Amino acid sequence: MSIMLDTTVDVNQRIAATVRRLRAAAGLSLDALAARTGVSRSMLSLVERAECSPTAVILEKLAAGLNVTLATLFEADVESHVSSEPIQRRASQEEWRDPETGYVRRNLSPRHVEQPLQLVEIEFPAKARVVFESHGREVTIYQQVVLLEGTIEITFANQCHRLKAGDCLAMKVEGTNVFENPARKPARYLVASVTEVNSRRRT
Repeated sequence: MSIMLDTTVDVNQRIAATVRRLRAAAGLSLDALAARTGVSRSMLSLVERAECSPTAVILEKLAAGLNVTLATLFEADVESHVSSEPIQRRASQEEWRDPETGYVRRNLSPRHVEQPLQLVEIEFPAKARVVFESHGREVTIYQQVVLLEGTIEITFANQCHRLKAGDCLAMKVEGTNVFENPARKPARYLVASVTEVNSRRRT
């Protein structure tokens, strides 16, 4: 049984703090980030004030515009409340539920360890479908998806791949990526992400 460790307010506050911090670090105004991501200025303002529950689709657009992985948006203020050991205990692994589809993501990687790898566990409801728009990043993100239970279809680079338990798919996060569970049972999978900084920056 999955137990949600944070209230919706707690999660929204963490996302808000991270988006504000990353936007400031990038020297972007709300208008500039809105133009870069396609998310309206009013929605960005609500997100940064923790006054809404943004969907996974909106968060991926923000992550792309801020040149980070989606998992990074859940990592605010980690230094003040994490231990020094290189282990993220199950009890402290943070979860978030997409308000639109109900899918649940659990960040597994130890938050204070400086490594390029991020590991996330996903519980994907039956018949759920999420379309991620991952345009315009100035970094390249590589992912490998390992299906643990159920069935899932992942479409990227205009090709659909159906995964069953034990299958592992390697992909690059760019353009439009579609995750869909065509079955009547939930699916569960792991996503490993590594970020590579591109040598040619956007002007």
